[in-house]
Amino acid sequence: MSTAPLHVIIIGAGYGGLTLAHGLRRAGISFAVYEKQRSRTDGLYGYRVGIDPTGNRALKECLPPELFETFLATCARTPRYFNVLTEKKKKTAAIPLRGDADLINSERSVSRQTLRQLLLTGLTDQVHFNKEFTHYEQQVDGTVTAFFADGSSATGDVLVAADGAHSAVRAQYLPHAVLKPAGIITIGAKVPMSREALELLPYESQQGLSLVFAPKGFMCIWHVMEFKWDERGGIKDSVAGNDAELLKAWPGMLFDNTRDYISWGLWASDDKFPENVMELRGQQLVDLALELTPNWHKDFRRLFEMADPTTAFPLRIATSEPVPAWKTSTITLLGDAIHTMTPGQGVGANTSLRDAMLLSRALTSVRADRVDLIPAIAGYEAEMIPYGFARVADSLAENGTSGNDPLHKPVIGRAVLGASRAYFKAVDKIPSLQRKFLDDLYTYRGAEESV
Repeated sequence: MSTAPLHVIIIGAGYGGLTLAHGLRRAGISFAVYEKQRSRTDGLYGYRVGIDPTGNRALKECLPPELFETFLATCARTPRYFNVLTEKKKKTAAIPLRGDADLINSERSVSRQTLRQLLLTGLTDQVHFNKEFTHYEQQVDGTVTAFFADGSSATGDVLVAADGAHSAVRAQYLPHAVLKPAGIITIGAKVPMSREALELLPYESQQGLSLVFAPKGFMCIWHVMEFKWDERGGIKDSVAGNDAELLKAWPGMLFDNTRDYISWGLWASDDKFPENVMELRGQQLVDLALELTPNWHKDFRRLFEMADPTTAFPLRIATSEPVPAWKTSTITLLGDAIHTMTPGQGVGANTSLRDAMLLSRALTSVRADRVDLIPAIAGYEAEMIPYGFARVADSLAENGTSGNDPLHKPVIGRAVLGASRAYFKAVDKIPSLQRKFLDDLYTYRGAEESV
């Protein structure tokens, strides 16, 4: 086995890449992260991520203990209910969720921006922004050199593609690995928190997250996100003890402009949207949401109207096509760079965190002289490839996340909508069915307990 020190090049400063960086740092492995965005606050779309037991486990293992505690302190108030509503604001179900007393086996709501700042904590010297990867070259000595658009380069023993769904590393390394349109478009935005905005939602929705099933295959989700700091960034009076001390000491607050908000996402099959939807921005997208929902309850439409136009964005959903295992080399991939999936339930983010944990373990075993580099990466890929693409399939099986879902069809869609509402009404009323729903939800979300 080689006793030479490892140096790992990570392309992409997303959740997976940064979590891997923390894991390597804890193991004493040299690394550098290269990110094409110009700054630590650029390039984030979407607002809430649900971190499930899989993600909690990965973060706890890879982050320094105090930073994991800070992660817990920066999470939004844990949702108390999973709600299902009609577009007329009628309750279909309000299902009480389990709390977050268990540090691992629970779900947490985090702001994407806050989590980015959290994961950048302590890595300032190793993360290089405004570095757009263009290509790599494998050297005769086994090292890999990454080249960037500004003319610079970096050489290491391992190159990790953590550069997201449109990975430039994957395009060169696995050109046959392609994305397939899911047939779904979503538009979303943030509503700044106010008493007026909050009271437009039913009580249970104010305490959690809510899914709207509507005719013509339209669906909408509302997330209520309340944090431990106020609109000025100061610690709220209700926060005391260890959480308050951690937040006061956390330098990431200097870069995070996240404040309490309600976010919404409205989606349906591609054919329900205008052809130029991906070109629309700002108020155009807010106006489109109103145009697409003329018969929705006035309170929901008012929430659309109250959105901050600067936060509105469109997203065309795509997922990875499964690819057979490839010959292992000193180049590997994690997260959306290899298994892009729909954003439903935050499965993609948590799978990326799992990848980072397992790859960190594999590279740590190399540093400890327990295994050679190529077999270690091969072991990681042998585990990551099957579960990653299984999660892609799972994400497409969720209600309405594929354009081929019967929910989006003109005739059968009405029957499917009725059946979905009937199911959730039963879950709301029948204790045994509700227990099974929650058991299935948390078992699926924590399916990787054994890792």
